[in-house]
Amino acid sequence: MKKGIALAVVMGMLLCGCAGNAQNSLPDSQESVVSKEESKLPEPESRDVFAMDTYMVLKAYGKNADKALEEADKEIQRLESIFSVNIEDSDIAKINANSGNPVTVNASTRAAINKAIEVGDMTEGALDITVYPIVREWGFTTGDADNEPYYKIPDDSLLEWHLGNVGYDKILVNGSIVTVPTDYEIDLGSVAKGYASDAARQILLEHGITSALLDLGGNVMTIGKKPDGTKWSVGIKNPVATDQLLCSLEVQDKAVITSGNYERFFEQDGKKYWHIIDPKTGYPADNGIISATVVGDEGLTCDALSTALFVMGTEKAVKFCKEHKEIDAVLVTKDMKVYVTDGLKNGIAMQDGLSYELIKR
Repeated sequence: MKKGIALAVVMGMLLCGCAGNAQNSLPDSQESVVSKEESKLPEPESRDVFAMDTYMVLKAYGKNADKALEEADKEIQRLESIFSVNIEDSDIAKINANSGNPVTVNASTRAAINKAIEVGDMTEGALDITVYPIVREWGFTTGDADNEPYYKIPDDSLLEWHLGNVGYDKILVNGSIVTVPTDYEIDLGSVAKGYASDAARQILLEHGITSALLDLGGNVMTIGKKPDGTKWSVGIKNPVATDQLLCSLEVQDKAVITSGNYERFFEQDGKKYWHIIDPKTGYPADNGIISATVVGDEGLTCDALSTALFVMGTEKAVKFCKEHKEIDAVLVTKDMKVYVTDGLKNGIAMQDGLSYELIKR
């Protein structure tokens, strides 16, 4: 078996002290040149964080940036402690260990679960946080004795049994009390980093930060513009050549979040299996889309929808984007056809030789 783990979104074309790192992650044709004026800009405060099983880089400008990033780091760690399925006393672990019984949860947990249910309704079940036991059967959340990934194709009869215990609409939320049916388990992996990016942004705003870029393991949140007044440039990876970019997006005050089939996967007998599971089949979602990027005001919503659009497949995802003007998207199909919503057309730069079809709304 071959395993592969990659970040869905990389930062592009940052200024001054972080410009070198950005250039290293871009193809040569995308490298930026730092002008004399740009070189006079202040260095950002930066903080490296490891949480939610991924590396994060938080960068912010302003006199209160260091304190703001310290508090944001603490909040991300707090959220991991209540969201993680692998921390014994987390809210999610308690829910899963007490299926069939009510569990009192933190307000953040309740908000994340409610959003997952809302997006489940919006997408006709394409997002379903009760699929966790099936994800675990595939080995995407577990390891061997050496804590190395242990991937496997589950037995069909086992998958069939687990599919009988899938259904986000069976989750009951009553105030701070959450109840899931017996033998049901949930996982907030499809919304946790999005929620954390919103929480981190709010902390920075409360400290008066007006320019920041937060990369939570590929889930990007931007605050304002760069200090020179230009928008942030966020690169989206090419899903079939992950050392290259598909395109870059100019954004401000937006979340940019991607789900792709290259993030966590294994290969067996020449076939690739990835971690995004179709709740209807119990198998990795293979409905035509290999990368789905969602751009919007709220990281939580973008995170949930990027997974849902991936699961939906091309026709349903394009239709969904036409009907929901509050979000923008970049969709990539397995034959490398790229669909882009019209809200991004003035801020997207495709890599040489690549083009897209506009989703008009």
